[in-house]
Amino acid sequence: MGIDKKGKSRKKKKRLKIPLAGSSPGVVYIDENSLKPVITLHKINATTYETKELPNINQIAQLLADKNFTFWIEIKGFGSPELFETLNSELHVNRLILEDITRSYQRPKLEEYDDYVFAVSRMLLLDEEKNLENEQLSFILTDNALITLQENYSDCFSPVIQRLKAGKGNIRISGSSYIMYALMDIVVDKYFEILSFWSEELDLIEDRLFDKPDKSFMFDVQLIKRNLINIRRVAWPERDKLNDMLRSDSHLITEQTKPYIRDAYDHCIQVIDIVESLKEISASNIDMYLSIISNRMNEIMKVLTIISSIFIPLTFIAGVYGMNFAKEDPVTHKFMPYNMPELYASHGYLYTMLIMVVIAVLQVIYFWRKGWFK
Repeated sequence: MGIDKKGKSRKKKKRLKIPLAGSSPGVVYIDENSLKPVITLHKINATTYETKELPNINQIAQLLADKNFTFWIEIKGFGSPELFETLNSELHVNRLILEDITRSYQRPKLEEYDDYVFAVSRMLLLDEEKNLENEQLSFILTDNALITLQENYSDCFSPVIQRLKAGKGNIRISGSSYIMYALMDIVVDKYFEILSFWSEELDLIEDRLFDKPDKSFMFDVQLIKRNLINIRRVAWPERDKLNDMLRSDSHLITEQTKPYIRDAYDHCIQVIDIVESLKEISASNIDMYLSIISNRMNEIMKVLTIISSIFIPLTFIAGVYGMNFAKEDPVTHKFMPYNMPELYASHGYLYTMLIMVVIAVLQVIYFWRKGWFK
């Protein structure tokens, strides 16, 4: 944890564990801090919805052989090498795909194989401190099953589970590809929620800008702008992935599901448009803040210039008569004709002060008529 400008703790940015240059491809990476897998089986057909936790996915091929049901296997946590060995041995999932799942920094993408389709989405969430969390969500789609894999226990799929329990609409009868679409649609909808929050934050920041901007303004706007760049980095490839799904010839992505995928694709385009708009608002707020600070500095400099202009002649007079060159030497009483004749003048101090006041008043009147005080 670090300390931010207000003294509050903030989460350090997660470091990506990149494979060493030249390392073998297809190596499954299990972090020592990986969470223990929690495996939930959802068993679905038109009249039935059952869910239960599984201790492991051994003999998963036999489980999925029942074509009367659609299965959704939800895996959270990667702390079991046996889990990935089972995916490789029983479902023949390519080890390169298993590496992409465990190296959870992949961009959204779609890869098609003979017996399954592999897809990646980036799930964005706001934690309790409103920091952006960027997690990978991996999909393995087969004829009658969908396997989702994520590194953490975070959950944003409750709306889909509620729809499965209710049994309304097409979600129970449209197959595994529709369930995959429904989960991807939730991921895109989460982008809208986050952007809505940041839009409100920018409105509040803009109110602060017109009220009384301070140093924290730049930090807050720059943080949102950086997060917008992060969401843009996932929204563009997410759009491309959905477009690939629309153009896919794979029998696993049914024609019945593609109109819904097109709707999610349109939502993704809207997300990108909103991101660009908020980025422009952030940039304009920063420019306006700098302009306000510059104008404020100009006002300060104008006030200081007026004060300096008033005191320059007064300082000159005070400096001249502060030299104290007497007209008569106080020791030898020798007369010095070129020294100050006014030094011992009667009421000299009073006359000098009156002259200085008159000069200052005349300058103020002059500056006022020039419009310097507006």
